[in-house]
Amino acid sequence: MLNLNSNKSIVTILLLVTIIIVTGLAIAWPNFHSQMQVPKNSLSYETLMIGDEPIQPIPLKLDLDEHKVVLGEKLFKDPVLSKNRQFSCVSCHNLKTGGVDGKDLAQGVNGEISLTNTLTVFNSGFNFRQHWTGEYKDLLEQLDAHLLDPQIMGGDWSEILGNVKKDPKYVRGFTQAYSDGITQENIRDAIATFEQSLYTPNSRFDRYLRGNTDALTEAEKEGYQIFKTYGCVTCHQGMNIGGNLFQKFGILGNYFVDRGQINPADLGRFNVTGDPKDLYVFRVPSLRNVTLTEPYLHDGSAGSLEEAIVIMAQYQLRPISSEHIQLIVQFLNTLTGEYEGKPL
Repeated sequence: MLNLNSNKSIVTILLLVTIIIVTGLAIAWPNFHSQMQVPKNSLSYETLMIGDEPIQPIPLKLDLDEHKVVLGEKLFKDPVLSKNRQFSCVSCHNLKTGGVDGKDLAQGVNGEISLTNTLTVFNSGFNFRQHWTGEYKDLLEQLDAHLLDPQIMGGDWSEILGNVKKDPKYVRGFTQAYSDGITQENIRDAIATFEQSLYTPNSRFDRYLRGNTDALTEAEKEGYQIFKTYGCVTCHQGMNIGGNLFQKFGILGNYFVDRGQINPADLGRFNVTGDPKDLYVFRVPSLRNVTLTEPYLHDGSAGSLEEAIVIMAQYQLRPISSEHIQLIVQFLNTLTGEYEGKPL
């Protein structure tokens, strides 16, 4: 038979040993924990840091059909889509100049001058809607409208299909990428797929968000804090640092009355919905690669980042000092990413 007193003694000893071990760990843990070094690029560090920020980095890779991307790139650069066969998508969205044309207002196929500034095509696939007024729900819808718009490309689908089908390279390419070959839907899909491939990851700010705190200078970090403190990040946040909500332009004053010469484009989303609440409302533009996409604002009236910040502060936020403007500009310089592995 087992000795009951002996068993109680063993249990008591084990209990005391457990208490001693747990107490020792509790005392030692803070010192041990404080000396732990989490690798800057580890998933745990990245998740922690991104979770604390209103802006998220662009994925380093997207899963896109390469055959469609190649086809779409050729079509994007081909004037065969336009009425006079001299104008292409890249005419307004120059990939060598930040995906824009650098003009105050866009210019179409017959020299027609638009009432709005050209938005960058880079990272446009991340926008929740397309164009300044968000009138297009996605890239496909915007593409169709711009191809046929007489003031932009002036195309006609019967002509476009006929011209594309005459090119043996297109015939081979579409046969390889699509089971039904060259169709209106497939042309749209190929170009839209290429536009989705125009993403620019790995900016210095993205590397900072992923845990590389040395990717930014102290002045750039301060600029980011000021960007948040002033409330810029209220509209310019998310992965595209904008492009994901609508906002009225002129919360603290009437920009359009002060500027003068109000035109139909200034009415903003009202032109789409007819709702008085949408008067002067626009889709917030992305700030990705913003140092490359001047001039700024829907009317192209701000020729520099400094000027754009002053206008935004005056009509959307609150007055801002010149010192803080320069610090925000330094932060904005960190938003330029890479395309095909090379800095824009």
